[in-house]
Amino acid sequence: MTDVLSRRALNRATPARQHLLERAPAPAIDVIERLGGMQSQAPLAPYVGLWTRLQDFAADELSTLTERRQVVRLHLMRNTVHLVSARDCLDWRTLFYPLHAAEFSTRFRIDGTNRDALLRQAERLLEEQPRTRAELGKLLAERWPDADPNALAYAATHHIALCQVPPRGVWGKNGPAAWAPVQSWLGAPLRSVPVDALVLRYLGAFGPAQVADIQVWSGLTRLREVVERLPLRTFRGPEGQTLYDLPEAPRPSEDTPAPPRFLPEYDNLLLSHKDRTRVILGNRPVPLPPGNGATTGTFLVDGMWQGTWQIRDQSLRIQPFTKLRREDCDGLLTEAAQLCAFLAPQTTHDIVLENVDR
Repeated sequence: MTDVLSRRALNRATPARQHLLERAPAPAIDVIERLGGMQSQAPLAPYVGLWTRLQDFAADELSTLTERRQVVRLHLMRNTVHLVSARDCLDWRTLFYPLHAAEFSTRFRIDGTNRDALLRQAERLLEEQPRTRAELGKLLAERWPDADPNALAYAATHHIALCQVPPRGVWGKNGPAAWAPVQSWLGAPLRSVPVDALVLRYLGAFGPAQVADIQVWSGLTRLREVVERLPLRTFRGPEGQTLYDLPEAPRPSEDTPAPPRFLPEYDNLLLSHKDRTRVILGNRPVPLPPGNGATTGTFLVDGMWQGTWQIRDQSLRIQPFTKLRREDCDGLLTEAAQLCAFLAPQTTHDIVLENVDR
């Protein structure tokens, strides 16, 4: 008989892997690797994501890792910007090259341009110094004046292994999205690892999952044959679907407490399953607002996504989707005060919890 996992059991399993049931007493770099990287289009989002998952996390810890090149931000899963350790960057970048190249071909045209010559020139320019796409496109257009400078720049960032460099992604500094070649920046060559290792890392970070879930998170296809050759444990999900998991991974009981947690925008907890019902009710779309990642986001109550938050004009406004229980409100307000203290310790914020009868 195959064990059945209810939706609530899946709900507890995934936040447990994500360190959202209990904050972890661990270094930031270890947790970044356990999470399989952190989505980082909004460059400061990982700071909030680590604060909500770690005991005694200070922003300087991640800033130091970034400036010392122990972590990097680059396009990986789903061709989106992720923060990963230098080790994972070097191991994983080659796995995603076909995905990035295919996406370029569907969005851009550089007809009449010798692609190999273009990429050699782009890499030479980026070896000279980090450059933004706008700067790179302008320089490349001097040699290929008939081509769209934007397409020329995207050809480089989709085909060459590049990362965004500081001060981008450094707390209190930030800067434009300037790109540099990964191998030069990290002083090491890219490696080739089997996709099997990537699948195992996903399960360790996101809990029991269908093959389709792994493919949605990664953007890769044809992973069923990979999953089926791995020594995994199988379960039945609430709809009878086959779920795969690491044999010894934690799967807490359904009555395990799940305290309120604030997440940044673009947090992978909400984006890394095809079937998101374990954390999202009613098929609600995840908001992906513009921003730096430290002024807006979402929050969990009892392990489920229950609303959004935003800091504006020295006020933190919490907007639940529905009215919350009094005890959940109290826990949420306690977390909100700690979030404000993390984001701006020298500033006093008003905390407004909307849609609540107090």
